[in-house]
Amino acid sequence: MLAGAFLWKEGDFLYPVSEAFLQAVQENTRRYYWNGRITTIKGTVYEFGPNEIVKGSGYISSQCCGSTEIELGTVYSAEMGITLLSNINRYTLEDALVELFYHLRLTDGTYETVPMGIFEVSEANRTVKCLELKAYDFMLRFEKNFNGFETIGNACDFIELCCKACKVEMAQTRKEIEAMPNGSEILSIYTDNDIETYRDVLYYVGQVLGGFFCINREGKLELRKYGNEPVMTVQSKHRFTSSFSDFITRYTAVSSTNMKTQTAEYYALDPDDGLTMNLGVNPLLQFGVDETREQLCTNILNDLTVINYVPFDSDTIGNPALDLGDVLRFTGGQADANQISAITSMNCKIGGKQSLKGVGKNPRLAQAKSKNDKNISGLLNQIEAGKIGIHTFTNASAYMVAETDVKIISIEFATSEENHAQFFGQVIVDVKADVVEKTASAKGEVVIPSVSVNGMDGSSSEETLEVSQIGNTVEQTVSVELPVIWSEDGVVLVHFMFELNDEVILVHQPEETWHSGKHTILLYYPIENVVPNITNTFNVYMKASGGACSVDTGNCIASISGQSMGAAAAWDGKIEIEESVGRFAIGGGLAVRTFDGELKIETMELVIRGYSDTVGRSSIGAFCRPVEMEESRL
Repeated sequence: MLAGAFLWKEGDFLYPVSEAFLQAVQENTRRYYWNGRITTIKGTVYEFGPNEIVKGSGYISSQCCGSTEIELGTVYSAEMGITLLSNINRYTLEDALVELFYHLRLTDGTYETVPMGIFEVSEANRTVKCLELKAYDFMLRFEKNFNGFETIGNACDFIELCCKACKVEMAQTRKEIEAMPNGSEILSIYTDNDIETYRDVLYYVGQVLGGFFCINREGKLELRKYGNEPVMTVQSKHRFTSSFSDFITRYTAVSSTNMKTQTAEYYALDPDDGLTMNLGVNPLLQFGVDETREQLCTNILNDLTVINYVPFDSDTIGNPALDLGDVLRFTGGQADANQISAITSMNCKIGGKQSLKGVGKNPRLAQAKSKNDKNISGLLNQIEAGKIGIHTFTNASAYMVAETDVKIISIEFATSEENHAQFFGQVIVDVKADVVEKTASAKGEVVIPSVSVNGMDGSSSEETLEVSQIGNTVEQTVSVELPVIWSEDGVVLVHFMFELNDEVILVHQPEETWHSGKHTILLYYPIENVVPNITNTFNVYMKASGGACSVDTGNCIASISGQSMGAAAAWDGKIEIEESVGRFAIGGGLAVRTFDGELKIETMELVIRGYSDTVGRSSIGAFCRPVEMEESRL
């Protein structure tokens, strides 16, 4: 541990720097410089140093909360602005990347470099001698239409889907995400939602995981959570100005709106004497039984209990290694050294001071009636007579398809009156056909020419030649047949099967025969005489023979549309177990059937879990012969 004004602890968000850096950054005087790099979309690179940066023009501004209170699931974009003494053609800088670096001189005379982020240029203005740039980080890439797809999977599936669609890398691995509370829970998007972009999807996923999203210094999407371990202690001599609230922001309850019951469900600690985090109408928290919703919200509440922050506002000498969400301890002056604060917004001036801020509300001013407010504005009736509705689906997990039926699409829907509906689907399939060996016979004719030689008596060429004959002719044609063997890419027969309410549709089952490579198939089926006021389920199964097929994440989209349609719950808590029994022999004469099982959990997520039974040694009838049974587990 480094003594002094700035103390660093591992495991938090502070960018990893050396202890020599932390020592140098707290000195009364420091030697440092900024530089950067511009890379155009065509690959042209422009380097710029401190001499090209107009003094006082550069800044990096970022935040993870609004201006008044702490929020969950936020997806704010960081902004960068800078003015350069440069003659770069501004028309070549559309969507160009700008990278900034901070270099601090250490006590041994070397410089340590800290990356300050990657930004995409949104504005490039020119004066006579200067180039003014404004850029944002990769969070703006998620401002793409999500199309309202009804997607199912765990939190990492949703994050991967968004990152793949918007071309942003993930900072955490799947293992790290699934290890978080709620990270491995199966989630489904409620059909009647206000999701418009992939950024909205990340917002709701961030709420479920109890954190917020940001783009880190390497340009990757990172989920961060609030903590309670300080990464730094800031003394009064390192602050130009500072102000601290006289209260501590803390949360003891969460509230989540249930669309089905149109009420706000309330989950609290005992005693419940703090603030309530209102999650609003989160489409990912609508499905499942009551116990599942309670567990999800309780896990979110547990993440919130670490928040015990004093709101603050301070201008400091700055430390470029600080990140959003970092917990600080302030000492000296009016600061309380026994309390902690968290950075929710920061503004770093290139060559100037660093402004830090932590927001929060006063628990003493929270009104009791807001604890469980059942007045939910904006809720409309889900089913409106005559209104055309659409239910959409996309896969959040990849499928591997072989000779066994694999459910690739599942959509539940309901109508308020008897009518008709239409199913449309499109699947992009990556086919890998088996290599087949083929044989054939090569047939042809060979002409054997006649043979001419000089006379046996040694006469000259002018004399009559003697002709050697084969058979009765001068020359002969012979038929030849040879076997030929070669290998080539085979074909895969891909079969699709529709199922409506557990009844297989036999009259229409599309098939395609494909060679190796990527292929796209369009699926359609009219659904006649939909029974009203019940939950209908439409499934699509796929299997392949002669090879294997794969459907990548997001490559399977489908929809069901019709009049007077509304959403149906994805799972009513029912679990179906199916067993099949095959033959096996006991001893030398008694034939018994073996059995295995398959457990299907219908959550619209297309997940099949394995399970197994354990049966001990048993005696059968008068034989009294022990039978060994295989043990397996769910």
